[in-house]
Formats: sequence, structure tokens, C-alpha cells
Amino acid sequence: MLQLTLLLSIVFSSIALAQSPRPEKPNFMFIYADDLGWQDLGSYDVDDNGIFDTPYIDELAKEGALFWEGYSPACVCGPSRASVLTGKHPARVGLTGVGFGSPPKPKAASFRVIPPYIYCRLPKSHDTIAELLKDAGYYTGHAGKWHVSGKAYNSAQPGTQGFDFTRQNRGIHNLSAAAFNPNTFPRVPFGTSDADDEYQLDENGFAHDQTTQDALDFLTLAADRTDPFYCYFATYIVHGPHIARTESLLKKYAERMGYDYPLTGAEYYPPGQNNPYYAAMVERFDYSVRQIVEYLKETEDPRWPGHTLFENTYIFISSDNGGMEWASEYATDNFPLHHGKTSQAEGGIRVPYIIIGPGISAGVESDVIINNYDAVPTMLTLAGQPLPTDIDGCDLTEFLLTDPNDASLIKHQDGSIRNHMVWHAPSTTYTSSIRSDRWKLIYHYDHVDHPAVDEFKLCEIYDEHGNPKDINESINVADQYPETVNQLKTQLFLTLDEMGATMPYRNPNCSFTLTNEELVPAVTGHGKSGEATAWVEFEVEGKAAITDASLIYALDGNSNNPEWFIAPASVVDTDRVEAAIPEGTTHYFFNLVDENNYLVSYPYIAPKLPNDGVKDSHYAIINE
Repeated sequence: MLQLTLLLSIVFSSIALAQSPRPEKPNFMFIYADDLGWQDLGSYDVDDNGIFDTPYIDELAKEGALFWEGYSPACVCGPSRASVLTGKHPARVGLTGVGFGSPPKPKAASFRVIPPYIYCRLPKSHDTIAELLKDAGYYTGHAGKWHVSGKAYNSAQPGTQGFDFTRQNRGIHNLSAAAFNPNTFPRVPFGTSDADDEYQLDENGFAHDQTTQDALDFLTLAADRTDPFYCYFATYIVHGPHIARTESLLKKYAERMGYDYPLTGAEYYPPGQNNPYYAAMVERFDYSVRQIVEYLKETEDPRWPGHTLFENTYIFISSDNGGMEWASEYATDNFPLHHGKTSQAEGGIRVPYIIIGPGISAGVESDVIINNYDAVPTMLTLAGQPLPTDIDGCDLTEFLLTDPNDASLIKHQDGSIRNHMVWHAPSTTYTSSIRSDRWKLIYHYDHVDHPAVDEFKLCEIYDEHGNPKDINESINVADQYPETVNQLKTQLFLTLDEMGATMPYRNPNCSFTLTNEELVPAVTGHGKSGEATAWVEFEVEGKAAITDASLIYALDGNSNNPEWFIAPASVVDTDRVEAAIPEGTTHYFFNLVDENNYLVSYPYIAPKLPNDGVKDSHYAIINE
């Protein structure tokens, strides 16, 4: 009788635990690959001839929603990461490229345009998702890549922007164990079974990746707490240099691609999906996802006894930009998409995007357009938190939980349905672009005096029924649809203007002759009024008027790696600009913009050769 009573007690206790209410606030896991292309996962292989194996992610995708038209916020790393951390467009945050915090200057004497200033760090005025969730009682963790602080190593770091836990180990991407040589084999040491090997092979034969372990360490800590968690796992995989620490994977792909083993190094940059090192990294990313998700599936939720962490966790899996597909450095092939990383063509911005979690139907495949920055407002809503008023991402909660194929459920905060999406790359490709319905328009800032570049490229990537038409963006139909071009151009620049986007300038010192360059005013003198005001004077007669100005300054200009900031300057007379010198300034430049959008940098910064050892401060005015 006693045994029966104990048995019934255990049964009823188990039932009670299983029926206990779901915790009000869910957990969040954001898994962010680096340079993973749209065609790199088996579940995205449109022509069924993919060569990379990603078995775990392919099966995991069936447990939630897979988006065929998921996008990154930018075509390169830093801007995308600033965006997924804030839910704001890179243009609004001021991080639109990876050349953080440098004075604007042409990349070469032959360049017709000059990139605008890019903030040297993620501005503190933009709260991160970690800060916003921390205010809601979340335990927050970051593992891996950061890349939103440029030279500002002592600030704008995860620990100062809302993360309770942060580690930035590069894992298997770490090159400290040996010099990396792309022309020799092996390129780096392979993992072994030795206990003291930092890349020790595990029971499944995969080399240890400390970055993945760091994420697991955070989850282990979270599993001992009674508060919900947010984990930002930003792996360095599959960014170059492409490294295979697991030799069995490298052998597998070398054989599959028809290479003799051992390899020679000549297999490193072949066109197409023919790089065995890259392939090994793709499968290692799949294994990292497996390690993370299996931990969530096997670990009991401390806030929900009888249930696992996985049952109350929303998982977002995506990439910061498209796969690398440069002319001389192929890593993968994004076909049928055009181009890859650094390009605003589809191959540079369309990425894998999988979302799994409570209430999301399994086995969903959607053609609705979504973006990585939508994750922030979605997580905030699911956590019961209000949204910042200047957020650009859209809350996907109703969309995900009701019908992930109904685009009308994706709305801005004012209730309007999202009908377009924009990208802005003023320093990477000198382009901005907009996607609206079946149309894609790319605007080239460098079209003036450039015979090889069209001002607009308009492509009808889908037909009126949503079927792929020119997904490769091979046909420019701008001349056939001028009204569509004008509509999209108007919408593009209205959106960018509202965000306060900075634009490229024209280069008055270009080695080619440019229109109106003879009207650019030269600086005739400079000086200081007292200790706190700097000024420059410039030509007026027969010259274009100066319409905008700024001061670029450094507080550590004598260091080996100075950090540059921007401050406003005022046109106080027809021939004079003044600026307050921020306290502590050691070096500064004036940037003057004339009415034809030419940038006059004073002192002039010559285009620098790579690794020439000349610092920007070599040219600057010293604040004495």
C-alpha cells in the first residue's frame, strides 16, 4: 500500500510539473554566422546540388520557419552587427561600413568619391537588445565576435553595453597556434585526441571550438538561474581565413571535390563551391548549432520544472551578410543570386534565416521578406517590453505565431504594413538600394563622370505572381519602367533622409577630370580664436559656396592607433568656418563640403597605400 501511495505521488507530481504554467518571459538565442551564404545550407539548396553537409540545421529548420527571402541589414559585417544589436538601420546608427572612425579620404587617387565619416563605435545613445532585455530582468550573454567598436577598444564593448557575460575568443578561427600560410599544407594544425590540445577532438570527431564552448558556458550559468536569458552567439565561422581544424572533414570534402590529398594550397580560391577548407567550416558551423540546441533540448528549465530550456526558447539563426564571392577570393557560390559579400546585389544581402520557438508552426517555408533587425522588436514584444520609438525593425510576433506566409501581418509601429526595405553602403560600394514587392532598385552615387556605371539599376527579380524572374539581377530594366524608378528612388531617399543617413562626397583631387572640380574652393588660411575655437578661411570669388562643415578630431592622436570623432562646424561667413575644439583634442581636421558635394579636407589627407605606416594624424593640425 505504501509503495502504491509513493508511486501515485510520483505520477501526480510529474503530471503537475508537466502542467505547470509556461514562464511569462521566454528565453532568446541568436546564432549569428559570419559570411554564411544563402546557398551554403542544404535546406536552402535551390538546385539540389549543394556540396556542403549541414544535416542538423536542415532538420532543425523543419521544427520552425525557414525564410527564403531573409535579409541582412548590410552587405558587410560591422553595420549588420550594429543593427541586430539595436534593431535600428545601420544608417540611423551611423555605422555604414567597416572603416570605423577614420577621417574621410579617398581610397585611391583614381576614386571619384570619398566615403563619409563612420562612427568609431556603436554610439551609447542607441540601446542594445541586451540593455533593453536586462531592464526586463534578463540574464544576458555574448560569445564570439563583436566588431562594432573599431579602434575604441576600451569602450563600446559588450560589458559596457548590457551584457552580463562576454567572451571574445576566436575558437577554431584562432591563428595564434601557428602562422597561417595559404600556400602550404596543412594550413594550421589539426585537432588531435591529446588532452592538452586546445583543438582536441571530441567523441564525435570534431575539433574543439572555444567560441561555441563559451556560449555553452553561458547557457550552463543561465540554467542555474531563475531569470530568463538572452544569448548572442556570434561565431567567427565561416569568415576567412578558411581553416579546417578537423582533418576528417577536410579529407571528406577534398575527396568529394576531386582533389588529391594531401592538399597543396592551390585549392583555396577556386570559383564555385569548391573550397574544401570552407566546406569543412560550414559543416563545423552546423555542428556548433547542434551543440547549442542539443544542450537546450537536454537541460531542464529552472523556471519551468518538467520542461526543457528549448521548450521556452526562441532561436534565431542567420548570417551577417552574403557569402564571399570576390573575383580573386572565392569562398562559395551564391548562385542563382548575383555577387556576394560587399555587394548590394542579392548575393551580398540575402542570407539564411530560420526562426524556431514556442507557438511557431513546424515545417513552415515562407517567401515573405524579413530582416535580421526584426529580431530586436520581436524579442522585446515577446518579453512584454515596449519598443524604442526610433526602431527600424518590425515586430514579427503576430506574423510568426499566426501565419508566417502573410506579409500583411508585418507592420511598423504606426500600424502601416511594411512595403519596402532599404540598404545603404556609402563607403563599401557607394550605393543604396531598395526592395519593394517584386522590384529591386540600386542607386550608384559614383555614376557622375563615370562612363561604366549607370545611375540606376532596376531589376524585376520576381514576376507579379511571386515566381522568380530575374533573381540573378542580370537585366537592367530601368529604361523600360521610368515611373517605377522614380517611385522607388523617391521612397529610398525619403527613408534615408528620415534616418539621417550620411552620403558619399565627390573627390576634388581625383586623378580624372571631374565636372565642376575647378569651382572647388581652396583653404587660404587657418588658426585659433582663443583656446577653444578653430577656424579656416577659403576662396570665394568664382568658387562654389561651402554649404556644410565638420571637425574631425582625436583625443589620442599621438598613439599608434588613434580614434577619430566628429563634431559640428559652422559656416559663419561666406569665406569662414569655425568649430569649437572639444576638450582634450590633440589633432584635428576641417571637412568642408561645397554646393556640388565636393569634400575639401584640410589639411589634405593623401590616399594611403596599404601598410605604408603613415597615420592620419601625420597630416592633421596639432592642437597646441
